[in-house]
Amino acid sequence: MNRERLAELYKKYNLTTEDVYKHKHYLIITRSGVEKIMSIDKIKVNYEVIRCEPDFAVFKAYNDKLQTFGSAKHGDFKNGNTQSWYIAELAEKRAMARLVLKQVGAYELGMFSEDESEDFKRG
Repeated sequence: MNRERLAELYKKYNLTTEDVYKHKHYLIITRSGVEKIMSIDKIKVNYEVIRCEPDFAVFKAYNDKLQTFGSAKHGDFKNGNTQSWYIAELAEKRAMARLVLKQVGAYELGMFSEDESEDFKRG
């Protein structure tokens, strides 16, 4: 059943091997894949800054159907979740990707965005 739903997702959004790859236990979708889904489904995303500091940010992404959050904390992987200093930008990307993937049911299929974890980056 998941294979059929994944095949439908790939076909509907014109996803290619450039957009999706396997990482350990998950399928990871790239930023370009998320953008394809947003464009085809005309998904609108609004943002609210919940917290924004030099080393920590939380953004809420929402639309008329869903809401979710994305966060970024600078530091090593014991005390944070990114080495980047683009904290606000990363929190925004994470929130947007989560909203899009939730809206199309991708999480149910074991698919996550590459922006959600630095561990998800293609090797």
